[in-house]
Amino acid sequence: MAGAPRESEIVDAAMLRALELARRGPRGLNPQVGAVLLAADGKTLAEGWHRGAGTPHAEVDALTRLAAEPGPDAARGATAVVTLEPCNHTGRTGPCAQALIDAGVARVLYAIDDPGRLSGGGAEHLRDAGVAVVPGVRADEAAALLDSWLTVQRLGRPHVTLKWAQSLDGRAAASDGTSQWITGPAARADVHRRRADADAIIVGSGTLLADDPALTARREDGSLYDHQPRPVVVGTRAVPQEAQVRRHPLPLMQDEGDDLADLLDRLRELGVQRVFVEGGPTLASSFVRAGLVDEVLAYIAPTLLGGDRLALGDLGVRSIDGKLRLEVASVERLGDDLLIVARGLDTPALRAATRPAQGKD
Repeated sequence: MAGAPRESEIVDAAMLRALELARRGPRGLNPQVGAVLLAADGKTLAEGWHRGAGTPHAEVDALTRLAAEPGPDAARGATAVVTLEPCNHTGRTGPCAQALIDAGVARVLYAIDDPGRLSGGGAEHLRDAGVAVVPGVRADEAAALLDSWLTVQRLGRPHVTLKWAQSLDGRAAASDGTSQWITGPAARADVHRRRADADAIIVGSGTLLADDPALTARREDGSLYDHQPRPVVVGTRAVPQEAQVRRHPLPLMQDEGDDLADLLDRLRELGVQRVFVEGGPTLASSFVRAGLVDEVLAYIAPTLLGGDRLALGDLGVRSIDGKLRLEVASVERLGDDLLIVARGLDTPALRAATRPAQGKD
C-alpha cells in the first residue's frame, strides 16, 4: 500500500494548483497570482487568485473565502502557498504579508521574489513577525507565467520576443528577396497563436513594403483572434494607403526607429507588456544590439536557399569570444519545421539597461 504523501509532495501539488489558479486571472499591468491555504494535516482550507487591479490579491482572496467557511480562526497555524512573494505595500489594496500575519498563518512558501521597489520585502516582514518563509518553490514555472510582468518590473520596459523564420542554412529570403513562405502551415499557425498573446507587433518598413503583411493574429480558418496586437512599423518610409496593415482593427503606430528603447517606453505607457518583433534582419539585429531581446523564436525549415539574405545582420560581434549566448528553453517539431525557443540573451547593452523596479498594485 502506498503511504501518506510526504510534506514536499503536498507542497508541490499545492504550488501547481496555485499556478493553475493564477492563470485564471487577467493578464495586464498587475501579475497573475494564485494562493492555496493548507491545514496542518496538508488538507486544502481555501484557494484564491487575483482577479485584476483593485480586487483582493490572491492571499486575501483565499483568506476571505476561509473566513466564510469554516471560519476566520481556521488560518491559525496554516501554511500559505503562493506563486509570488506576498506584497508589502498599500495601494488600492492592503499589504498581503500583514494580512497573513493577522490571520495567524504559521508558514509561507512562495515561488519567486517580488522585484517591485514598493511592493517587495514581504518575506522579510513575515520573518520579522515570526512566520516561517520558504522561497523558490517551482520558481521556473512561476517565472514563465509572469515573464512579461517581471520584465516590466526589472527593466522598466515591455517583454520583447524576437521571431524569425529561416532556411536550414540561415537565410530569411531567397536571393530575389521573396520570403513567403519559408516555413509550413503548422509553423505559421504557431506564429499567429503567439501573436495573439502579444500586445504589440513590430516590423520594419522594408519588410512591410516587401511582404505587405496584415500583422493580425488569425486562426487557421482565417478568422481573427479576440486579442490582437497593436501594429507598429519602424522606419522612415511611409506606409502605403493601400497596405493591408491599414485595415488592422487597431490603429497603426509608425516610428522612425532612431531609438528603440524610447519606442518601448512609449509602448509601455500605452499599457503594452508583451512585444512581438517580426520584421526583417535589420530590425531584428538592431533589437539584439540594443540589448532589448528577452526571448528568441527561430522557426527553421529543412530547405537550403544560399545567397546573402541572412536571418540576422551585424550584431557587433567581432570575435568568437564576443559571441552572444542564449539558453535553449525548448525545441519543438511543427510539421516539417523546427521551433527553437531560446532565452537569457546576455549583452552589455542589456546589463546596462537595467532600471529600478516599479512595484505592483
